[in-house]
Amino acid sequence: MATLTVWKLDDPGGAERIAEKVRALQQQELIQLHDAAIVSWPADKKKPKTRHLADMTGAGALGGAFWGLLFGLIFFVPLLGLAVGAAAGALGGSLANVGIDKDFIDSARDRITPGTSAIFLLTSDAVLDRVHDAFQGTHAELLQTNLSEEQEQQLRTTFADEA
Repeated sequence: MATLTVWKLDDPGGAERIAEKVRALQQQELIQLHDAAIVSWPADKKKPKTRHLADMTGAGALGGAFWGLLFGLIFFVPLLGLAVGAAAGALGGSLANVGIDKDFIDSARDRITPGTSAIFLLTSDAVLDRVHDAFQGTHAELLQTNLSEEQEQQLRTTFADEA
């Protein structure tokens, strides 16, 4: 079963540091990384910068369409008005079918604000005590949604980049 986790950090560069830790954990085979993306939001900017970490993932990654939809729902739809919001609501409903619900989106929106950053990870097979130890002292706040194998497969089918 895959787990979608969001680690929020209290500075715009914090997620990049976490990405390096995850990269090291993956090389040590302490976690299997399926996909990842970063949000960085400098305090003086109106909206965050997002980046898909395709270099950290392999075959089967969800791809930019998934991250674009998720980040759009979290950060940009509230800014676009009701008409676009209604259309995005219908798209967001399909995410609820794969374990990413309104509470998850609202929680991320409320916690990832100007002056912070976050890393979104789709992982499995973590050696939890070793991963926990690697994150000690990072002052990261964890939001988490567990995805069933069926939900993970539905995400991959819906959002996978075409080869």
